[in-house]
Amino acid sequence: MWLPKLETSDQPRYLALVDAIASAIARGELKPGDRLPPQRRLAWALGLNPSTAMQAYREAARRHLVGGEVGRGTYVLASSREASLFRLKVPEAHPELVDLSTNLPALAPDDDDMQRSVAALCATGELASLQGYPSARSLQRAQLAVSSWLRGRALEIPPRQVLLCAGAQQGVFAALIGLCEPGEPVLVEALTSPGIKAAGRQLRLPLHGVAMDDCGILPDDLDRLARATSARVVVLTPCMQNPTAVSMNAQRREAIAAVARRRGLLVIEDDIYGALGDEPPLAAVLPERTLLISSLSKTVAPGLRLGFVVGPDAWLSRIDPERQATSWALSTLCLRIGCEWLEDGTAARRLAWQREQMTLRWRLAQKLLGPTRRTPSPHLWLEFPRDMDLPALCRVAGIEAAAAEIFAVGHGAPNALRLSLTAAPSLAVLKARLEALALAVG
Repeated sequence: MWLPKLETSDQPRYLALVDAIASAIARGELKPGDRLPPQRRLAWALGLNPSTAMQAYREAARRHLVGGEVGRGTYVLASSREASLFRLKVPEAHPELVDLSTNLPALAPDDDDMQRSVAALCATGELASLQGYPSARSLQRAQLAVSSWLRGRALEIPPRQVLLCAGAQQGVFAALIGLCEPGEPVLVEALTSPGIKAAGRQLRLPLHGVAMDDCGILPDDLDRLARATSARVVVLTPCMQNPTAVSMNAQRREAIAAVARRRGLLVIEDDIYGALGDEPPLAAVLPERTLLISSLSKTVAPGLRLGFVVGPDAWLSRIDPERQATSWALSTLCLRIGCEWLEDGTAARRLAWQREQMTLRWRLAQKLLGPTRRTPSPHLWLEFPRDMDLPALCRVAGIEAAAAEIFAVGHGAPNALRLSLTAAPSLAVLKARLEALALAVG
C-alpha cells in the first residue's frame, strides 16, 4: 500500500496529503492508473481522521490528479499540465505576481448584491428553510427563469427542456457520461478548455483535436476527422473560445452545422462565455443536433453554481432519464438567489457591467499589445516566436499566465499564452502588468 510521509507545516493536514499525492505523481512513485489506498485505511495508517482523508481525496480530484469510480476506488489520472490551473493558490507565496492564469469574471469593488439578498432572506425568516434539498417547485421556478434568460441568446427553449446542474463543467461531464461509451472517440477543438480535457481523461474518452483558424474549427477538418474516427459527438465553444478567444461568424456556423448534419454528429456547445458577446449560439442554427450548456459563473457570479443543459428531449432523456440526477448537487440557497436575480433584473444588470468591464480591458490590451482580428473577450491569446522563454517573460512582467500546453489536444502546441483580462483585480493593475509585458516583449 502506498503510504506517504506527511511534511510538518502550518497548512491543514488534508492539504499536506494532497501535496504528498502530487509529489508522488511527479516523482513517478505513483503512476497513471495506480489505485490509491481506501480512504479509511489510509487515514488509520497515518493517524488521521477519516474525514481528513476524504477531504484530501476530494481536493486531489478537483485538481485532476485522481479520479474515483464507485465500487472500484480512486485512481491516479494521467499527468497533465492543465491540473496546475485547479490547484489551490496562496497569493502570499508570490505577492509580486498578478494571477491572470485562471478565467474569472471581473469583481466590482462596491458589489453588495449577495449581501442584500442574504439579508433579505434573514429578515423574512426564510434562510432557515433553505437547508434542505431543492424542492420540485424551486426547480420548476429555476427552469422557467433559465428559459427566459436564454431569450437573450436568441433561443426559445421551453422550461421542460432545461436540465439544471451545479455549473457548466458538471453539465458537460453529465452529457458525456450519458451520450458516450468508454473508449468512444470525441471530437474537440485542437486547443480546448482544461475542463473538457479532464472530463475526457476521467471518462476514458479519447479526444481528437480539430484544426482551427481565426473563425474557429475548420469544417473540412471536422468532416475528415468525423469520417476517420466514426465519432458521434463533438464538443465546441463557438463564442469566445477558450483559450483562443475566437468566435464563429455566421458563415462558419452554417458550415459546421452542415457537416454535423451530414455526418450525424451531436454537438455539445459550451456556451459559458456566450452571453458576454453579440453572436448567437450554434444551437440557433442547429437546434435539432445541439445541446447547449452554460451557467451564470462567467457572466453573473461564479459562486452561484447554477448551470443548465438545454436541447432536444431525446438527448436530454439520455443524459438524465429521471430529470433529477443533474440537479441533486444544486445548493438550495444558490438556487433561490439565482432565480431571484434572473427574475428581478439583477442578473441582467451584472451581465451588462461584466460586458462593459470586459470591453474596457480588451481595448486596453489591444492598445498596449497590438490589435488582433478577434472580437472582445474576457481572455487574450498571445502567440510568440518558438525561441522565446515564456516562463521568464511572465516573471519579468509580474504575471501568471496559462501556457498553450494546458489546452493542446495531442502534441505540437504553439508557443503561446492565455491571459485572463478580467481576473486582474482592477483596470489599473491590469494596465501596469500589460505595460510591463509589452516592454518585456519589446
